Amino acid sequence: MAKVVIYSKTYCPYCDRAKALLKSKGVSFGEHMMDDKPDEMKQLMERTGLRTVPQIFINDELVGGFTDMDALNKNGELDKLLES
Repeated sequence: MAKVVIYSKTYCPYCDRAKALLKSKGVSFGEHMMDDKPDEMKQLMERTGLRTVPQIFINDELVGGFTDMDALNKNGELDKLLES
């Protein structure tokens, strides 16, 4: 099973959707809550070029946010990534 990590915030509906999608597939994941961590959020933005959460990594590769992961799910690519 793939290693999945989500960077999220508590008040983020897209974060909730991303976690719900992974849970529906039976995937466990690590979560880094970015609330009240402006320095860590800045480092993450510099690393990925993205300014929003969630930021989802599968096997240390950035997948993107919820919309990106949902698109991978709809075209069947997400399951392949999660199996690796």
